[in-house]
Amino acid sequence: MNPPISILVVDDHAIVRSSLARTLNDEQDMTVVGTAGDADEALAEAIRLKPAVILMDIDMPGLLCFSAVETIHARCPGTRVIFLSAFAHDRFIEQALAVEASGYITKDEPTQTVVDAIRNAVGGIAYFSPAVRSRIVVDSSGAHLAQRRQTRADTLTPRELEVLRYLARGMSKKEVAATMHLSVKTVEYHSASLMNKLDIHDRVELARFAIREGLAEP
Repeated sequence: MNPPISILVVDDHAIVRSSLARTLNDEQDMTVVGTAGDADEALAEAIRLKPAVILMDIDMPGLLCFSAVETIHARCPGTRVIFLSAFAHDRFIEQALAVEASGYITKDEPTQTVVDAIRNAVGGIAYFSPAVRSRIVVDSSGAHLAQRRQTRADTLTPRELEVLRYLARGMSKKEVAATMHLSVKTVEYHSASLMNKLDIHDRVELARFAIREGLAEP
């Protein structure tokens, strides 16, 4: 008999974590080996526990989940990651595909879907909720968004996009620097660059822009 599928549950809401953990532990072929409240903690726990599957909320305080997953894949190549989110923004989908996620499930789906997606992930099959799947095409170049309108955000570098998402959360430049492991001066440089490219020089308007672009949750 195969050992149970080891799972790490990551969500910044304690009620969601405990509810998912109870549901998954009720399955005979699954066991929740740990939980985490943000991507920083998830990264540390993933390296320590090396679970078969990580269920990870997309928008949480601290380190961006996509950045954490890149490191997790490098340190724990056997671990599959399934994203959970209340939203199906194009940019979230795009980034999930970029880090080779094994699934993207919207939180309005039944818990049985999560259970089935975990089993599929272990078997090498990715699951995407209908709202996500309808916006993805698979061709010779792999899976990618079927269509996405070009916006001012496309002029930003990946690092500038990351800084923008942190600033949109209301984080100070010092907090952004600590989270990204950069100097404050470097963050200030990226901040000034992205504001000039977007022609937005007000933090409130910057946050509104990020929400409209699906770079931050409202």
